Amino acid sequence: MSSTSTILNHLQTDYTEPIRDPLWRNIYLSPQFMRIIGAAPFQKLSRIKQLGAAYQVYPGATHTRFSHSLGVFHLARRIMIAILPFAAGQDLTLEGVKAFLCAALLHDLGHFPFAHSLKELPLKEHESLTAEIVTRRPVDALIRSQLGVEPGLVASIVDRNLPEKGLSPEVSFFRNILSGVLDPDKLDYLNRDAYFCGVPYGVQDTDFVISRMRPHPTHGIAVDSQGLTAVEHVLFSKYLMYRTVYWHKTVRIATAMIKKAVYLALRSGVLRPEGLYGLDDIDFFERLADLDHPSAVLVRRVAERDLLKQIHEEPFVESVPLHSRLLNLDERARVEEAIARRLSTDLGEPIGAESVLIDIPEPVTFEVSIPVAESRGAGASAGSDSVFTRPVVEDFTRSLRKLRIIGPPAAVGLIAEPAALLGAE
Repeated sequence: MSSTSTILNHLQTDYTEPIRDPLWRNIYLSPQFMRIIGAAPFQKLSRIKQLGAAYQVYPGATHTRFSHSLGVFHLARRIMIAILPFAAGQDLTLEGVKAFLCAALLHDLGHFPFAHSLKELPLKEHESLTAEIVTRRPVDALIRSQLGVEPGLVASIVDRNLPEKGLSPEVSFFRNILSGVLDPDKLDYLNRDAYFCGVPYGVQDTDFVISRMRPHPTHGIAVDSQGLTAVEHVLFSKYLMYRTVYWHKTVRIATAMIKKAVYLALRSGVLRPEGLYGLDDIDFFERLADLDHPSAVLVRRVAERDLLKQIHEEPFVESVPLHSRLLNLDERARVEEAIARRLSTDLGEPIGAESVLIDIPEPVTFEVSIPVAESRGAGASAGSDSVFTRPVVEDFTRSLRKLRIIGPPAAVGLIAEPAALLGAE
């Protein structure tokens, strides 16, 4: 077993290569990690926007998954330095810590454009794609030669679907740190997205947050009693960022047009899932815009910011039968086709089915379960003393999810009862 002092010495002295970052100022990598970020699969991340179509509303939102990945690595290293003095009994090894930092750096390696917005489609999760890339050349050879770490260990920390059986007991611990309430991914993207969008809502007191973290054997991270406000701040910031940036109406429209294009192309067979994996933003738009299929028009319109318009909006309530059936994409497509026929009759001009969209945001979670360390014991949870009770969090989710009918500009304001379109046959 590696001693805590050995690991701390590595974390504090071996990371000497600075990379300038507008958010965190200097991000320090070791010479070995510098060689890893030079690999082509990692460099591709510099050509994928972190926020997809959000730049159409917030022009500064052109930051990339490359810079985000460096930020997650930076915060992961800082978190390890902060919690290691309290980690007696965790049986951590230097190899495990290096694997965790590598997982933090490479966690988005399998990301392709708009991947988060396409989760309902029959596509592989980007974590699974990351695990595949990490365990094949050239990345696997770099991880072995530069870090002395098995690529499979890194892949297992990133991809929770990989079995833990036969792996180091550290894997579960590091998985929970990389993905949780106060994980380095969330702390970077909330701060970074707010910075580049020019909004204050996602900004966190990151120094304070990390200083209140403690290791926890089953949850990865706990906070001391003073850290409860940090959890609340993260939750409310996440809510505000979804409300103002991630699910802004225009961002949703542009994203829904991309999603409809990919859905139609996959359904018709002119595009296969493998045709999306490994693309950057330029490749993505070129490939879909060149398809000999009506879906190509949607992609070209997004690229030219010639967006469809919102015809109707209402709160999405899953218990409403008319809403719940629309969670099935094939049923949703059938209703969209019926609305297109109805609009064609009402407007006196042909409206293609690809020009009518029903947008329903995916469920968003606001995790409140994080242990509170010190005198209150391992069973205490931050949610128990927080204003963010489960009913409050459920209200957050309900207020965010809006069902929208999106269509041609000519239909805006000309339909007497737009809600009735949902029942079009």
